[in-house]
Amino acid sequence: MAGCARLCGVGQSRRCRRRERKNQRDPDTDPELDLDEEEEWIVGKMQAEGSARCAADTAASGPGKAAISMPGAATTAGTGVNGLGGLVLPDTTKTTRNTLLGLPPEILVAIFSSLPGTALPNLALVCKKFRQILNTETIWRRRCMAEFGMCEDLRKMEVVGLSSKDLYVKRINPRVKSGRFMKLLPDYEHMNYRDVYTHLLHPNRHILGLWQPDIGPYGGLLNVVVDGLFIIGWMFLPPHDPRVDDAMRRRPLFRIHMWETNKATVECMYGHKGPHKGDIQIVKKDEFSTKCNQTDHHRMPGGRQEEFRTWLEEEWGRTLEDIFNEHMQELILMKFIYTSQYDNCLTYRRIYLPPYLPGDLLRPGLFKGTYGSHGLEIVMLSFHGRRAKGTKLTGDPNVPAGQLTLEIDLSRPIQLPEIEKQQSMEELSRLVLEVHEQVQRESNPAQSGSTEPGAEGQGGGGREENQNGLGAASATPTTTEGAEASASPLTAPQPFVLPLGVMARNEVYPRTCKICFYGTGLIAGHGFTSPEHTPGLFILFDDNRFGFIWLELKSFSLYSRITDTLQYAEAPTLEAFEEMLKSMQSWTS
Repeated sequence: MAGCARLCGVGQSRRCRRRERKNQRDPDTDPELDLDEEEEWIVGKMQAEGSARCAADTAASGPGKAAISMPGAATTAGTGVNGLGGLVLPDTTKTTRNTLLGLPPEILVAIFSSLPGTALPNLALVCKKFRQILNTETIWRRRCMAEFGMCEDLRKMEVVGLSSKDLYVKRINPRVKSGRFMKLLPDYEHMNYRDVYTHLLHPNRHILGLWQPDIGPYGGLLNVVVDGLFIIGWMFLPPHDPRVDDAMRRRPLFRIHMWETNKATVECMYGHKGPHKGDIQIVKKDEFSTKCNQTDHHRMPGGRQEEFRTWLEEEWGRTLEDIFNEHMQELILMKFIYTSQYDNCLTYRRIYLPPYLPGDLLRPGLFKGTYGSHGLEIVMLSFHGRRAKGTKLTGDPNVPAGQLTLEIDLSRPIQLPEIEKQQSMEELSRLVLEVHEQVQRESNPAQSGSTEPGAEGQGGGGREENQNGLGAASATPTTTEGAEASASPLTAPQPFVLPLGVMARNEVYPRTCKICFYGTGLIAGHGFTSPEHTPGLFILFDDNRFGFIWLELKSFSLYSRITDTLQYAEAPTLEAFEEMLKSMQSWTS
């Protein structure tokens, strides 16, 4: 039956030579015994114990006490005595076969592997057989893979040598040599998947996901994932300005791993001296904080000047001599002073990726965009009915992280003129401001003297209704065409060129676009003073790029999609994502 179960897909097939030596090796003393051999050893051990128990029972009963069962003799139900007066032992074979205990160990391994890991300790209390089967590494390996996506093999790491460890070291810190780093690596030889699940993965499951650090107006993007035998907190950084189409950069801030059996260790990865002691504390639901216990590892021999030059090269990809703009120099120096004072002692709040709904203009997600002297920033694009919103995940002293930087009205498309007229800033301003004035009239019907039905007695309700995309503007030709345009497939690409006088950080931008919409962008003074939503033009180039022209600033921002895979970042419900957006604005208001 065990062989049939193997061939039916319950597990891997055994070889005959394994069956011959299954009772000659002990998994507790032989570390080279793989998972299939260990499972086979349990089967053989249980069969041997069963045979020995039956032989012992037969010997104890004696010849005079042996069960007498004559063919055709009638037995008295429930009494255990046959018609000849002989004692008949109760037949428990049929009862056992009809229960879970009667299943072969291979089938039980497959069943237990599909249960949540939190239920397995209670299952081990049922009986001795269950407890022995639950010591099988196969069960815990499958739970680590299914619940946390863990793919590393603890047994094979010692077989293949140090290649996988060296690769991991280079990925974390290329400046540290593998020989020096090997002294800091834990001993995986005596570990098993049960310890990894119980003491590493399950206790730290609440910090897995996408997070925004509380670094004042600057914010950030952190993804905590299971990476091999570690839990790593990766900070995602935009590429160097103005290369918006380049890939994102990653930097490890902390890691958690099994230093000893039954113990997980937290290490801070900030600085240039390698990993050192750190701590993680879960403050409350969807919020945790990190602390570095050895901040001297963050310092450099050359003092603050060397730290600033190193940070400038890593953050901006240039030297101080390359920055001629005095205003930009002040912004860069201000960011360095503000962010370096935290020493990786930060508080993180959970965020989610925007959900995708049928009918959205394009797939929502995270984009990196140009913001003048502030460099590249990360923006989350989400759709809410006939509205699209761009929320900052990284910000600046003018408009901090968490604020709504863009708001697009998908019911108000704007038809671009011919390519010759697109170079005129006056022509573009006229098209956008006409829609802007119309929006303001519909938002304030009392000031415009409107006598449309339903306009009386609404007060501020007209503005709120319009923001939700349910306003009474459907009677106007622009809104009617916009509703049809947003519901219909996108038109063929049309030529596009920036008007003369519009500043662009990146001169390389698409020369064709799919569709344009009216929108507003948030601008403010230093310290987020006097915030104001100003009109602008939203340009959709393709599924991965869009732009926005700020009329008042005469500036152009280009946004490119972040294609990195972010794990554990999906919102459980649409309501949870909406609540998160509201909370983000209050974090930095």
